[in-house]
Amino acid sequence: MNKLQLVWFKKDLRINDHFPLISASKNGPCLCLYIYEDELINADDFANQHFQFLSQSLKELRKGLNNIGGDLIFRRGNAVEVLARLHNDHPFETIWAHEETGNLISYKRDIEVRNWAIKNSIKFIENPQNGVVRKLQSRDGWSKIWNHRMNEKLIPAPTSIQTPPNINTGELRSSKDFDLKHSKINNISDGGEQHAHECLDSFLNSRGQHYQKEMSSPVTAFDSCSRISPYLTFGNISMKSAFQKSKERANQIKSLSNDEKIKNKGWLKSLSSFQSRLRWHCHFIQKLEDEPSIENFNINRSYDGLRENSFNQNFFDAWSEGQTGYPMVDACMRALNQGGWINFRMRAMLVSFTSYHLWLHWKKPASELARLFLDYEPGIHYSQIQMQAGVTGINTVRIYSPIKQVTDQDPEGIFIKSYVPELNGLPDHHLAEPHKMTILEQSMYGCKIGKNYPNPIVDHAEAYKSARDKIHSIKKMPSTRQESKKVFTKHGSRRTNRRPSKP
Repeated sequence: MNKLQLVWFKKDLRINDHFPLISASKNGPCLCLYIYEDELINADDFANQHFQFLSQSLKELRKGLNNIGGDLIFRRGNAVEVLARLHNDHPFETIWAHEETGNLISYKRDIEVRNWAIKNSIKFIENPQNGVVRKLQSRDGWSKIWNHRMNEKLIPAPTSIQTPPNINTGELRSSKDFDLKHSKINNISDGGEQHAHECLDSFLNSRGQHYQKEMSSPVTAFDSCSRISPYLTFGNISMKSAFQKSKERANQIKSLSNDEKIKNKGWLKSLSSFQSRLRWHCHFIQKLEDEPSIENFNINRSYDGLRENSFNQNFFDAWSEGQTGYPMVDACMRALNQGGWINFRMRAMLVSFTSYHLWLHWKKPASELARLFLDYEPGIHYSQIQMQAGVTGINTVRIYSPIKQVTDQDPEGIFIKSYVPELNGLPDHHLAEPHKMTILEQSMYGCKIGKNYPNPIVDHAEAYKSARDKIHSIKKMPSTRQESKKVFTKHGSRRTNRRPSKP
């Protein structure tokens, strides 16, 4: 007689291309479980918008399981305690789950679950669900592993699942049941597997033609970017599925007649760029998988003490509220507070601004952005923020000019004026530096600096020079160079044979 199996859903909320689900269904009747974990939901990096997306994903997952004879069981509490109670009532032989590279809370939780399973003679089988390699010995050859995984055959959903009778399935929870961080964001994408595939299909067949050229500007990025990142974060779609669909689309373009290829100009470069971003996605998560401590500590410890003791709360508040006096920074923060998404270049600029212009240690801005990003992925988040803050020692120090970003990415103020209406009356040539208008111009255009819109909280030129001098004084030290070599060996990309940049 086949023994009871348990499928533990975490951030893999789908039924297609789900190895634990198909494996469990072949080995016996299944309990499909989702645990509302208070420690994760009430953490600093979780907000109401994440719960909303999660709830939509869970509703669709339950519906999908119902369609094949199964159901989704809901429990709330500590994972080990929930599993222990469930096993006491319905003894299961194996826990099937996907590997997860989450925050430190989920990292410790998975260790505790594994120890409990071993103690109770229960098999705990975790399968990879992307290109991140657990217990990776060396970065050499990582790309080969990633490519192999991405080209493996997609796994269909089970045709049927046996569900034990008389199971208390529990109920979907409301955000009111938890002590969630307040969020004003209400204009977010709909969660769930169906919406994930619809979003990807619309990108691959219409929106993404000029992705490569249009991803950098917030004027075009909202439509031209794939926007599948939240679905990857919550596992509504697998990385492998996104990669293979993009390859199929590229092959379709290649097979077109010459006349049709002209009409579809830009697609191949955009699809190639998109595929590179999927690889990039896993490359950065791999860093956290290999070194969980980077959620809280500098990747390169030579930079310890650089900013930690000079935090300015007024600067942080102005930045988080979009009141810095730099229009592109303010527009991006306000857009995030309204919709939970902004494109990558603008994310980099926001971190650069808080790290260099405001000289804030990256940890508190990182927590703020984690709450704002609907697609918050810890591995990408902390790796990228440290890279933009200049504390890895192996990446080029990039200090974005918030003034130049206006002229480069939004010269007509289309994006800026959508989120900073105080500047709607300004002509284009004043948008980058409205504080340089004369008193007469301010009166003429209906925008008095210091009243209708703030003065810059720091001087760009002075802040730029000060930050550059401070960061490079650390980077050129022999001890930093030595530490950077170790960081590169552990985390550096091998694809382009790059080495730590010279100071």
